[in-house]
Amino acid sequence: MTGKIKGTGSYRPVQVWDNDNLSHMMDTSDEWIRGRTGIRQRHIAGQEETVAYMAARAAEKALTDAGMWPEQIDLILVSTMSAERIMPCTACEVQKLIGAVNATCFDLNGACTGFLLALNTAQAYLGQQIYHRALVIGAEALSHLTNWQDRSTCVLFGDGAGAVILENEESAVYIQATHSMGNGGESLTCASRNRPEFTETRADLSSTYMQMDGKEVFKFAVSKVPEVILEVLEKAGKTKEEIRYYMLHQANQRIVSSVAKHMKEPLEKFPMNIENLGNTSSASIPLLLDEWNKKGELKAGDWVVLSGFGGGLTYGASLLQW
Repeated sequence: MTGKIKGTGSYRPVQVWDNDNLSHMMDTSDEWIRGRTGIRQRHIAGQEETVAYMAARAAEKALTDAGMWPEQIDLILVSTMSAERIMPCTACEVQKLIGAVNATCFDLNGACTGFLLALNTAQAYLGQQIYHRALVIGAEALSHLTNWQDRSTCVLFGDGAGAVILENEESAVYIQATHSMGNGGESLTCASRNRPEFTETRADLSSTYMQMDGKEVFKFAVSKVPEVILEVLEKAGKTKEEIRYYMLHQANQRIVSSVAKHMKEPLEKFPMNIENLGNTSSASIPLLLDEWNKKGELKAGDWVVLSGFGGGLTYGASLLQW
């Protein structure tokens, strides 16, 4: 017994910044950003578009897609590292906003691997039949954690939310593998402002924005992602030829292309939407899933691999059948 995806949903903030917007804020250009990242624009959350608001809107669309009522959901998991509030958790705020009164709710913080870890957690509960229907959401307002004067990081990130509905099904297939490399964690960091040294008005807040060693993160991703995908395929007894799509975390176009090359798989099997959304951390995989679902590109019976990688350092892959 495991969970099968019954519906998907997403939310993109109304405000859009293209690369020309950023060129007025720092020394950069559309050509420079596109050449290094593949990103043309990103969505930026407005004041009313909190992480909980975006997550709830994505959840409502997923429920509609699944043909379910909020009261039928008995587990809500939200993956986020950018919520405006520490307490109550975002999942409880989502519960309130959508009326899922019968759900148990909590958040996870797995950075860019977070949605995959949340999905694995939901599957563990569903597999034990502790719960029967789960709402899993990745939602981020990374613009709150971005130094808009730091060209090495700010050109990458965007805001948004994606959600999936899972329901117990005897015939469903879900195989996963995850790993962490804590010794490499300093290559991607973001300090909390909820610390005494940041309470002084003259404190240097630079470390409370995302800091990244881009070269190290790139090397980590292009080596470990193919490795963990092959691991999960071996676990499942599947070949690369049987996989319809590899849905990777949308960190950087060059990373996705390099993974495809390392795996000797055609790039067409690696959908990308980073051009229009940027890196949305734990929201990127469910945003991509919903986009491809709404386009009708995912057919019943398709074998799909999801793979996340990022802060921690943590990485993983999951195999499911659509």
